[in-house]
Amino acid sequence: MTFQANPALVEQVILPAVRDLGGFDVRRALPSAQRRMVGPFAFFDAFGPAVFRSGEGVDTRPHPHIGLATLTYLIEGELDHRDSEGYFQTIQPGEVNLMTAGRGIVHSERSGQGFRDREARMFGFQTWLALPLELEETDPGFAHIEAADIPVLTDDGVRVSLLAGSLGGAKSPTPIFSETLYADLQLQAGKRFKLDSDHVERAVYVVEGEIEVGGQQGRFVKDQLIVLKPGSEIVLHGVSNARLMVLGGEPLAGERHIYWNFVSSRLDRIEQAADDWRSGRFPIVPGDPEFIPLPAAAPRAA
Repeated sequence: MTFQANPALVEQVILPAVRDLGGFDVRRALPSAQRRMVGPFAFFDAFGPAVFRSGEGVDTRPHPHIGLATLTYLIEGELDHRDSEGYFQTIQPGEVNLMTAGRGIVHSERSGQGFRDREARMFGFQTWLALPLELEETDPGFAHIEAADIPVLTDDGVRVSLLAGSLGGAKSPTPIFSETLYADLQLQAGKRFKLDSDHVERAVYVVEGEIEVGGQQGRFVKDQLIVLKPGSEIVLHGVSNARLMVLGGEPLAGERHIYWNFVSSRLDRIEQAADDWRSGRFPIVPGDPEFIPLPAAAPRAA
């Protein structure tokens, strides 16, 4: 693919790092060496698509978080969420799970027995939204939004599911803590979608297909994160049938440090959280006694 950056429209094109988690790939677009955050989004993972044979599944053991909210969204499959606040929820395609870590929470994500009883596919996304400075130590919590409650905007050959924040006069019921945009955009071949400049920072992750950005030379393809220039009105054009995750929002005040599963404006707070996990001072997940040990590397600014 030939790509020539037009500084009026595109700031960066990021290729995610790929990790094999024992049978399925995870593509991490944020954070990267080129870009730490887009709006409040400090982390963007695409996992799958993957096929699990009967008896197999996802087993992400209990692990802690601070200073962020995790947002999980599936295109295929299902996943059981359990956390130390006592919440249990199976997420299905088209639904949203939002877990607020705040001062500290522990959770696990595993495939349920029904998923394991058959050959099944898994494909989805998990993002982390850093919390504003005044809410970094808020109470932990959890919210589940049914697919039927997520606003859907449609036009000729265009379908937008608004997972969080606001877009085109619509507002998602997902409870968020700062100005945010997160949407699943499906665009038929030859159709266009205008992305206005209401949100300061915006990016588009190409899930499938091929697109053009109006006025920008070159085409963008699967698994590229396209970071758009602030203040510009963007027209996305589907070269083929395409699916995109659109993310962004207002940049948060202050620097954020990331170490393992912790996000904070204070490195000493991350060091405290690491020591708390190492020493067993975080709460446990009821019914899930396993845990992921703290990595050997010491916390550092990232």
